[in-house]
Amino acid sequence: MDDEKAMELGRAAIGCEGGYTVFTGGGIVIRFRAPYSLLRYLRVKEWDRGYLVVDAEYAHSPEPVEEYIDLVPVLEDLYIDPADYLPRIREVVVDEG
Repeated sequence: MDDEKAMELGRAAIGCEGGYTVFTGGGIVIRFRAPYSLLRYLRVKEWDRGYLVVDAEYAHSPEPVEEYIDLVPVLEDLYIDPADYLPRIREVVVDEG
């Protein structure tokens, strides 16, 4: 199954690019400012209706750092209804690209 088909079936991806966190899923791509020293997301530990727990690699830390991301306020700021959008996402994986 290709990545595009997996995204249609409820899988989303999180990654970072050029100082931004990039969340792709449910037919949309969301970009928001990431911490300045974020190098990459290593793994998604939990996904709960818009709330993510991830391990991240930072330039200033030799060990992975557990991070918490709440997508609900991000979605609301973008005028995307979380109650409509979030049920489409069943799983979130790290975008390795």
